[in-house]
Amino acid sequence: MRQKGLGGELIAELFGTFILILLGDGVVANVGLAPRVAGPGYNWPTIAFGWAFAVVIAVFVVGGVTGAHINPAVTIALAVKRGFPWAKVGPYIIAQVIGAFLGALAVYLVYRDGLVSAGMPNVWATGPGSTFDAAVFGGTSPTPVGTYTLLTCSIAEIFGTMVLLLGVLGAFDERNVGLRGNVGFLLVGFTVLAVGLSLGGPSGYAINPARDFGPRLFGALAGTQGLFSTPYWLIPIIMPVIGAVIGIFAYDGLVARNLPEKTAA
Repeated sequence: MRQKGLGGELIAELFGTFILILLGDGVVANVGLAPRVAGPGYNWPTIAFGWAFAVVIAVFVVGGVTGAHINPAVTIALAVKRGFPWAKVGPYIIAQVIGAFLGALAVYLVYRDGLVSAGMPNVWATGPGSTFDAAVFGGTSPTPVGTYTLLTCSIAEIFGTMVLLLGVLGAFDERNVGLRGNVGFLLVGFTVLAVGLSLGGPSGYAINPARDFGPRLFGALAGTQGLFSTPYWLIPIIMPVIGAVIGIFAYDGLVARNLPEKTAA
């Protein structure tokens, strides 16, 4: 089989990240701008499930070329601990950011009318979540009383990306009991779903620098206000990398070293 080389790998990473953002930011825009069911039908779980399936489709489409990093934090972690060539790290990250930017552009084209009518809201990037003074149960409308601090958001991003790496590594570890072959990508999607439902509240769970920065840049150019007005935008760039490196060391140190050696068939 003829090898496509680095150029083919970069195209795959760009296209995979494009798909990720097209479907991921797409579900955010759909929830905010084009609800087609009653209000309770579109909520945080809808967004979490949408992002999970975005990951599943993106990994399924391009995984055969590069393994579908589609995330600079994953690329860096694999270079730190798994021997991925450092010479490819920069090109991979550039391709991922470009793909994310183009994915945001595609979301803009799909939802342009709604975005313009709504004053170009932020459907692109993550940010601190709100806390409330009333529970949503029992029909009481919650009232925002504040947002999570930058420190709390940073901690959430670290733990979220750590869990992402644990899921990815376990899913494709042939010595482990995770899903394999053509279904391993499903466990990656389930991992993203678990992170979104369980750990995504404080920061919006970027867990991927390209996922946040590319659309954030596009959103700023498209007219969304405040995307770079606070230091928060650095958190989704730096903290996922830290979390990914912690995750890959945790998996290798606590799990992989205790797995049985693979035996020949």
